[in-house]
Amino acid sequence: MATGAAPINVREILSLQNLGIQNANITFTNVTLESEKYICVRETSPTNQLVIIDLSNPSSPQRRPITADSALMNPGSQIIALKAAVPGVTGDNLQIFDLAAKAKLKSVQFPQSVVFWKWVSPGRLGLVTATSVYHWDLEGDAPPAKVFDRAANLEGTQIITYRVDAAGRWCVLVGIAPGAPDRPALVKGFMQLYSVDQARSQALEAHAAAFASLALPGRADPVPVIAFAQKTAAAGGAVTSKLHVIELGLPGKTSLKRSAELFFPPEFADDFPVSMQIGDKYGLVYVVTKLGLLFVYDLETATAIFRTRISADPFFIAAPAPSTGGFVAINRRGQVLAGGPAPDAIIPFIAGQLQNVELALALAQRGNLPGAEGLVVQSFQRQYAAGQYREAAETAARSPQGSLRTRETVEAFKRVPAVPGQTSPLLVYFGTVLAREALNAYESVELGRLVLAQGKKPLLDGWWRDGKLSASEELGDLFRGAGDWDAALAVYRAAGAQGKVVEALAAKGDFEELGRYAATTGSQPDYLFLLQSLLRDSPEAAVGLAKAVARQPGPPLDLNTMADLFLQRNAVKEATAFLLDALADDAPAHAALQTKLLEINLVTAPAVADAILGAGGLTRYDRPRIAQLCEKAGLYARALAHYTDLADIKRVLGNARAIDPAALVEYFGTLSAEWALDCLRVLLEADPAANLELVVRVAREYSEQLTVARIVALFEAAGSWDGLYFFLGGVLAGSEDPEVHYKYIEAAARTGQVKEVERVTRESSCYPPDRVKTFLMEANLPDARPLINVCDRHGFVPDLTLYLYKKSMLRYIEGYVQKVSPAKTPAVVGALLDAEADEAFITNLVLSVRSLVPVAELVEAVESRNRLKMLNPLLEQLVSEGSRDPGVHDALGKIIVDANTNPEHFLTTNPYYDSLVVGRFAERRDPGLACVAYKRGQCDEALVACTNKHAMFKLQARYVVERADAGLWESVLGPENASRRQLIDQVVSTALPECKNPEQVSVAVKAFMGADLQAPLIELLEKIVLNNSSFSNNHNLQNLLIITAIKADKARVKDYIHRLDNFDGPAVGEIAVGYELFEEAFEIYKKFGLRAQAIHVLLDHLEDLDRAHEYATKVDEAGVWTELADAYLAHARVSDAIAAYLRAGDTSKHVEVVAKAHESGDYAELTKYLLMVRKRVKDPKVDTEIVHSYARAGDLPALEAFVAAPHLADLRAVGDRCAEEGLHDAARLVFATIPDYGRLASTLVKLHRYQAAVDAARKANSPRTWKEVCYACVEEGEFKLAQLCGLNIIVAADDLAEVAEFYTQRGHADELIALLESGIGLERAHMGIFTELGALYARHRPERLMEHLKLFAPRCNVPALIRVCEELELWRELTFLYVAYDEYDNALGVMVGHAAAAWEHVQFKDVAVKVKAAETLYKGISFYLEEHPELLNDLLKVVESRVDHSRVVDIMRRAGQLPLVKEYLVSVQKNDLQAVNEAVNELLVGEGDAAGLRDSITSYENYDALALAGRLERHEDTEFRRLAALIYKRNLKWHKAVALAKTDKLYEDAMETAAQSGERGIAEDLLRFFVEEGAHDRFAECLDRCRDLVKPDVALEVAWRNGLTDAVMPYLISVLRDYTTKVDTLVHERKEAQEASKLDEEAKKQQEQAANAYLHLNSYLALPAPTSNGAPSPPAFGDAAGFDRF
Repeated sequence: MATGAAPINVREILSLQNLGIQNANITFTNVTLESEKYICVRETSPTNQLVIIDLSNPSSPQRRPITADSALMNPGSQIIALKAAVPGVTGDNLQIFDLAAKAKLKSVQFPQSVVFWKWVSPGRLGLVTATSVYHWDLEGDAPPAKVFDRAANLEGTQIITYRVDAAGRWCVLVGIAPGAPDRPALVKGFMQLYSVDQARSQALEAHAAAFASLALPGRADPVPVIAFAQKTAAAGGAVTSKLHVIELGLPGKTSLKRSAELFFPPEFADDFPVSMQIGDKYGLVYVVTKLGLLFVYDLETATAIFRTRISADPFFIAAPAPSTGGFVAINRRGQVLAGGPAPDAIIPFIAGQLQNVELALALAQRGNLPGAEGLVVQSFQRQYAAGQYREAAETAARSPQGSLRTRETVEAFKRVPAVPGQTSPLLVYFGTVLAREALNAYESVELGRLVLAQGKKPLLDGWWRDGKLSASEELGDLFRGAGDWDAALAVYRAAGAQGKVVEALAAKGDFEELGRYAATTGSQPDYLFLLQSLLRDSPEAAVGLAKAVARQPGPPLDLNTMADLFLQRNAVKEATAFLLDALADDAPAHAALQTKLLEINLVTAPAVADAILGAGGLTRYDRPRIAQLCEKAGLYARALAHYTDLADIKRVLGNARAIDPAALVEYFGTLSAEWALDCLRVLLEADPAANLELVVRVAREYSEQLTVARIVALFEAAGSWDGLYFFLGGVLAGSEDPEVHYKYIEAAARTGQVKEVERVTRESSCYPPDRVKTFLMEANLPDARPLINVCDRHGFVPDLTLYLYKKSMLRYIEGYVQKVSPAKTPAVVGALLDAEADEAFITNLVLSVRSLVPVAELVEAVESRNRLKMLNPLLEQLVSEGSRDPGVHDALGKIIVDANTNPEHFLTTNPYYDSLVVGRFAERRDPGLACVAYKRGQCDEALVACTNKHAMFKLQARYVVERADAGLWESVLGPENASRRQLIDQVVSTALPECKNPEQVSVAVKAFMGADLQAPLIELLEKIVLNNSSFSNNHNLQNLLIITAIKADKARVKDYIHRLDNFDGPAVGEIAVGYELFEEAFEIYKKFGLRAQAIHVLLDHLEDLDRAHEYATKVDEAGVWTELADAYLAHARVSDAIAAYLRAGDTSKHVEVVAKAHESGDYAELTKYLLMVRKRVKDPKVDTEIVHSYARAGDLPALEAFVAAPHLADLRAVGDRCAEEGLHDAARLVFATIPDYGRLASTLVKLHRYQAAVDAARKANSPRTWKEVCYACVEEGEFKLAQLCGLNIIVAADDLAEVAEFYTQRGHADELIALLESGIGLERAHMGIFTELGALYARHRPERLMEHLKLFAPRCNVPALIRVCEELELWRELTFLYVAYDEYDNALGVMVGHAAAAWEHVQFKDVAVKVKAAETLYKGISFYLEEHPELLNDLLKVVESRVDHSRVVDIMRRAGQLPLVKEYLVSVQKNDLQAVNEAVNELLVGEGDAAGLRDSITSYENYDALALAGRLERHEDTEFRRLAALIYKRNLKWHKAVALAKTDKLYEDAMETAAQSGERGIAEDLLRFFVEEGAHDRFAECLDRCRDLVKPDVALEVAWRNGLTDAVMPYLISVLRDYTTKVDTLVHERKEAQEASKLDEEAKKQQEQAANAYLHLNSYLALPAPTSNGAPSPPAFGDAAGFDRF
């Protein structure tokens, strides 16, 4: 790569804004970057969430609804730490979560606020509080542990970083603080370095710091170092910027201390470092500054390597990138930039640009970087030539990218003799490489030979295990030669030596692995030979090999062939084992082999065959053939499984006794239902007794498939009731089929299983009861219990009783009634009565069950048959036994009523009968007795119905009053009662007057009220209350009378009010109001002295304010005046209301009064009222309203006096109201009193007092106020005042656009430009001002835009100005902006597209070398070709390294302008490109420049030689034809070259070509040509030049035939001399053979010299020994017990 390339690559990974993250969230407090893996962004708007960006997949960020103050992703895994303050709790809550496992790992409520925190390692968090630093480990449950206290120099600083070295022994804390007052922009940096071992701190000034480990010469282990950057200002204003690299350790025991300048350009005078990252991969230090500068230094030497600006936006965070040896940083625009060394450029840059060869070489060796190969080779050659073999060995071993680790280097070290007492250079070389990395293949073999020659194979094994050796076939051969097949196999596999792997596996006998390997690699060993060999020696191993071969895809040996090999040796067992494995896939193609396997075993070992068939793995064999063999071998179950013909199956079933019943049952499951039934029928017919159990088992097992109905038919057809009984007994429990249950009952009955019949009829619920009942009655079983079960469960008791009675089975009737179901006695009795059984038997039967019989049902049964009296003995006996059963007493009562034997006594004294039942029975005989029964049982409905029916209303009225039941009253007073009127008359005239019970009277009255019988109720109440009854003075009745009159007869109300005194006045008055009897209500309130209620009636209902005022004056009570005032207020009579409130002294409604006064505008009266209120209520709102009233009344002197005195008024609120209401003078007075300069300025603006408004705005110093005054001044044309205001607005970037829009919309562009021109000189001037001014220049003053851009482009928002210039077509300025923004492609495009305005040659060249898109560059070339061809070569020279020269040639060729760029083509011909070479050659041919063409074709060979030769061959110039011959000769077209030379008589060229061709035919043809042409001198010359090609006999023949003997003699003499020399050589070689013994002695001496290379081998080699698990390791490199030290 050219040395001009940048040594550091910086690229943009992503933009946070492109991921939807707002710029407001891209800050130091919202963004965390702990490593090159993850970025955390805490979004606070529009919603609170956490964005986690995986930099390996940045397009898919994770958004989680997490609310936290800070979040840190672990640098090594998906673990996140969260920090948040809990309201009401001191300190911060810290939590750690595993995002992958979705689990919380740790949490703690830390008692202090954490001001900064960071992952100091993947397993530890560092927490910084205001006073101390803590560490919190990820593992374990321990809380954060304090490490050290913050130093005093960090007090009041903002902590920006905290780091701990890898060993955890050193800590560094860095903070920043504002600069000195004279230079506040230069931020101060402070650092605290803490030693954990010494528990001491050191305070330093620094802005950034980082730890690293450094390998120093002469030090065995890397030493810890710290690097830190500082920028400090001295008292005199001088600024010092330095980078320091210092070794850490005990005082006086460190050696490294480096420092270097950090050079900041003048425009970055106030810039400072914000981050330092150290790339351990290359040992580089990266210092990133706030304003985007990047400094790169070498860590070991502190040498400056590179400095550049990588961002125009400030950086605020960075992290190391170990994978690239660089860093990752984020700027305020959200760009995530990754930087690191450019591997192909950094070494050339250091060696070339910096002229620091030593650093370039060290960095190349350290980072294994290209670019220093030449330097390393020179160093190696210099050391080797100087005899510095040890140094040369180390140089070769450490050469970057192994450039010197070659065969030549190893051979060179082997040639160096060993020096006694020193380690040989070859071993030094191997030792250095082993310490760093693995040996390459050649090195591994050479070292292996050395080690094995000394018998130290364990060393070689250890290095192979540790990955220090590279696999090769030669290394594997070394292990094999040592007898280690396992290691050899591993090496062969790693080296991909398939043949050697197969050989090793075969030698080990690992045939299974051999098969897998062969299938994987596709190699084909000779398996047939291996198999035959193993069959002789180890049949078991042969089986293993055969299995392995068979498992290979497309087996190399036929399976049948391998099986035959086993069978030929009668190895049936081995053949079976092999075939079982080979046929495991049950492939259709293996049908014959499966048959063969089964045949040989059925013949020789039937048990094995049975086991194979039982496994079920084979299905493709010949089933009929195997079935026959199974039947012959006695495997009847297998035969059945294989036969498919029903006849064969029936035949085999003849041997059913020899077949396992379980297997036979299982076999039936494979048959169709029809075949299975046929087979079962055969079994039953053949031997019913022997086969019945089997048939039943099969039938039970497959009852679902065969169906129960068909099986039942099978047994019935065979007449096997036993079979049917056993079969159905097995399926009965799982079946609900009525037919199944019926058939089972039938079969059990026919087989004499009466107990089973009884059980089923008792337990089953599925049999058809009618059919079973009929069957059992017809069966005449001796035991009637089954029939009793059926009839009892299914309601056939009458049929059962009749059947038993007819069969004279009276004992069963008695047993049924007494033991089975006494509750069914009524049905039995009924049936016996219907059958006219003996009454004595029935009576005795009933008496036998007595209390167990349900008497009610028995009575019903007997009563329905008019035989009730027969139960009298039973009933009397039950009563005598103390029965309280209502049914018993009901029946007895019916008998007594029916017999009329003193029934009243029974009805009134018996407490147990059912009044309703007995009453209904008696009602048909005597209604009076029925009423007695109904009254006793409170049978209300029945009694009312009976009395209504028989017109017994007086009795009904007395009963209803005495009953005092609201429900009963409701029913009798309801409109549906046709006898209501007769009842009411009896109640009013008889029942109530007779009543002395107040509760009964009350219930009656309420009932009348509930029935809405107002007139009867009034009549009733007057009779009770007004007629001097015992209830006349009853409070409730008086209330009820008045209320009822209010509702029903309003004319009587006033009379009742005056006549009655014991009623509830307030309640009745309220009811009167409800019924709109307002005058009556007023009278009631007056009578009871309820003045407030009285005036309410006047105000709210009568709405007579005058009468109310008169009443208030009369009673003169404050409450009454208040009510009147409220009414006045409601009717908007504010003055009257205020007067009334003043009479009442009431201040409670002052808020409503104020509101109404505002509506009516009565501010004078309101002021009086509020002053009265103020004396009683200390309320700021009252004072506020007083001030507002003064303002509205225009009484400014009173207002000023009030606000000057002590008060509680909210003057700000008053001022706002005055301003809103247009009372600007009052508002001015109020705002000035507060003072509120912002609102005062607004008020002054409205009063058009602009100068005073500006003064007030200056005091307010609020952006809103400044804008308001500014806009008002602009509207009034006060531009000078507006500019004063505007300067205070535009310094806020957010407000600038609003101001600019305001000016622009009103056409004041010039004034806006003047404002912004003044603004750019402000100290707080920002990018927006410069950008907006540029946009204004573009729109209104384009001639001034370029000057502005040249001065302030770095401070402008270039993209925004680009858009403006594009819109306004300002192409020259647009080009400048694109260049300033590094958008070189767009800049070039603008210059090409708008050349008239934007093109300038020098600028075009500067831009062209920086464009990124090749197409853009080619467009520029085409543009120059069309517009500026005279400058095209100049452009092409500049972009020479950026363009595809072949494409340029193509462009020029298509344009027909190749000659135009000849200069360019000649300059790039050094690249030896075909298109360029052909274009140059074409131009040279066209120009007739033969010399130039010769130089071109001899210097550059990449062109179509034959095409060029063909063209030159036809050229009229001889020199060009000679070039054609030259081309033919260079391309081995000897015949064409010679022919062309002969045509042009260029005999020298022809002879030279023939001699170079090496072809005898060409030389001999040329000789004959010269003879034919008569050129005898050329003949002799040709013989001399082609002496080695021409045969002597041919030369003599041609010369003799043409008389040229003299010409051939020189040739003959030379040939004879050659032959003589060869003879002498043979003689000499013979002599050498005789001296063979001497040569052997010399060979021995050479072997002794070669052995000197190993002279110093001790008991162990001096190489880094590998480690081994559990075994002692050989001595390490340089160990005293090992080889001599270097």
